[in-house]
Amino acid sequence: MGMKEEFDNLVEKLKTERDKIALKAHLGSMEVRDEIEGAEKVWDQLKGKAAEIADDAVETSEEYIAKAKIVGDELKETYKRISQRLSE
Repeated sequence: MGMKEEFDNLVEKLKTERDKIALKAHLGSMEVRDEIEGAEKVWDQLKGKAAEIADDAVETSEEYIAKAKIVGDELKETYKRISQRLSE
């Protein structure tokens, strides 16, 4: 599996996790909602990077994809933390 496919899979998993969190968000505390708001900004950045990576007309290097993947991995950890807090 190439780096682009790995990144695409990561974005799909993040989208699913984000949707689950959004459903539970209204139950969360103000603190959790603030964290979700911060994660939304990162999600928007990641979506922009994903669109560029998906667009064959835009030249994206392996390094660019690797950096985007790091952002995605950090967001994955943030979503995991938020989910745990919403489950408490």
